[in-house]
Parts: sequence; C-alpha cells; structure tokens
Amino acid sequence: MLGEQLTSCIQAEAQALGFTLDAAQLNACDTLQQLYGHLAKRSFPFPPAPLLRRLLRTSPETSLSKGVYLYGGAGRGKSFVMNAFYSCVPLVQKRRIHFHHFMQDVHARLDTLKGRENPLMQVARDISRDIRLLCLDEFHIADITDAMLIRGLLQGLFERGVIVVMTSNTPPDDLYLNGLQRERFLPTIELLKQSMEMVPFDSDVDYRLNCAPQTEDAPPLPEAFRAVVEGRGEQNVPLQIEGRSITARCLADGAAWFDFHELCTGARGKADYIELANRFHTICLSGVLQFDQHTLAQARRFMWLVDELYDRGVKLIFPDAVPAARFDHAHASLLDGEFQRVLSRLVEMQSQAYLTK
Repeated sequence: MLGEQLTSCIQAEAQALGFTLDAAQLNACDTLQQLYGHLAKRSFPFPPAPLLRRLLRTSPETSLSKGVYLYGGAGRGKSFVMNAFYSCVPLVQKRRIHFHHFMQDVHARLDTLKGRENPLMQVARDISRDIRLLCLDEFHIADITDAMLIRGLLQGLFERGVIVVMTSNTPPDDLYLNGLQRERFLPTIELLKQSMEMVPFDSDVDYRLNCAPQTEDAPPLPEAFRAVVEGRGEQNVPLQIEGRSITARCLADGAAWFDFHELCTGARGKADYIELANRFHTICLSGVLQFDQHTLAQARRFMWLVDELYDRGVKLIFPDAVPAARFDHAHASLLDGEFQRVLSRLVEMQSQAYLTK
C-alpha cells in the first residue's frame, strides 16, 4: 500500500509535466518504494544517538535501509525521480540540497569547530539531530579536500541512522577517476557500494533535449533582461562576491550582465556561483568560449556556473550567441564526460518551459 502511494505520487508529478516514466525510472521507483516503506516503519520519534547506535548494532540492516545511489547520463530523469520521492515522503525531518551547497555547509561547520577533537563526527551528529532523510543532487567529487572528507562524513551519517539518497552522472567505480591521490578515495567507493542500493538510469534518451526550443510565440523575456542588454540600468558595477571583486557590465532589477572572463577565469569557484544565484533571477553572459583541452579550467568553472543556475532556476541568457549551438559533440567528452551535462542543461534552459517556470 505504501509503495503504491509513492508510485502514484511520482507518476502524478510526471503526468503534470507531460511525460510518462520510462523503464529505468520505474525501476528506480520500485527501489524507492522499499525505502519509502522503511521510512514509514520508522515514523516514531528519532531516538537519542547512543540508543540509536545500540539499535543499529542489534538489528539487521540492509544497504537499502541506508540509502540509494541513482546514477546515469545527463537528462535521464534522476533528479526528477529523487525530487518527486522527496516531495512525496511525509517526513518533516528531511532535506533536499545540491551537493555543492551541502559541502559548502559542511566546510562552514568545520570552520567553527577548529581545534575540536574529531570535528567531522561532530558535524555528522549535528546534521543527524535534525535530518532523517538527506537527498543530495549531483554528487560529484572534483577535489582532494572533498574526497578526503566525504567518507568519514557519510560513515557518521549512516551510523546515526540518516538515510541518504543521491543522484550522480557517474557510476561509483568511476568517481574521482583521474583525481589526485585517488587510491585514498577507493575506500569511499566501497562504502557507497556496501551501504547504498545502486540504481542505474541506463536509458539512451536525454529528456532535456526533447524540450521545445524557444520560438517566436514564446513569452517575452523579462524587462530586466532587455534593460541590461540595451544598456539601461547601472553600468560597470563592481560587486563583492565571496570577498572578491567581480564587475557587472550592467545591473537592472534583479538581472546582471557579465562577460565570460569575469565569471569563469581567475580565482572563481562554486561558492561564487552560489552567491550569484542568490542575488539574481536572470544572468546574461557574453563572450563564452568554445572549449578545448587548453581551456579546461574555464570549462569546469562554466560547468559549475550552469549547474548552480540550473539548480536554482535562474535564467541564463546569451546576448551574443547561444553556446549550445556553437558546441559540437567533441565538447561532450571534456572533463571526463562531465561536460555532457552542461550541453543537456543548456538546451533545457533555453526552452519555453524553463523560462516560464
């Protein structure tokens, strides 16, 4: 009955968006149904951590009771299924967050615990006090710092009974594939495989590419966009983003126009793009490169920017050209294939459905 409720809920959300779940998405729903039932059985108040640890040691636990890892190519519906699952689960103690934001929060918590013994376990304890279900979107490890942190953090969350559902474009065995000191990350891969149910999204269809392109009868772009590209508003404005100066060519009513080199060269990182998404509902970006092996650093920053704006529903407009039309299939292989996600998302971000949501 519980599983049927979840399936019906997710199917209703899919129908509201005008599509039917495919075989891979239905398979994921079957797995999440079991997790849904597990959560429902544990609907009693969360016990204190010491008692919870004793219960976990004395009761059999399956990998499914700890979490689910949804993985597959860009645009296969992983985030949709996870988000629908999240909205359908009748829990108060739950959180859905992009992985970039989650790690930013973890680093901020660790900064307040400097000098404390085993601060990572303290972070896990603090998170587990308020959260029983944690949904992480776009799990991806790109630097050695996060690679070293994530194993201890996940272990601490699992031990405290936090159930984790995550999406990733990458199979677990390919995570951090060419990363620095990758051998130190291999135990994390084993932890994921042993503690979570692995659910592939193996469809060949990128549903974002089916989004209707913007056409003449699409709704007009926001007045703020016209204001910035026509030079109205405040010109050449220096902004302080994460303690560093970024110059906007023009600002007007929640929209900003930036040159590509301002946002994607130099000392820019994920935190910059998170703050930009917090400040603006529309961003115009001119002068985007056609990337190659010599401009991978800029391509990575552009990928982070697109990820953040997409996750927050920020409109991304290109006054001079549409990058998706300028990129060819060779770009999909950049950054160990991660750039394919950018190409997929840019198509959707130019669609009428995205611009009006």
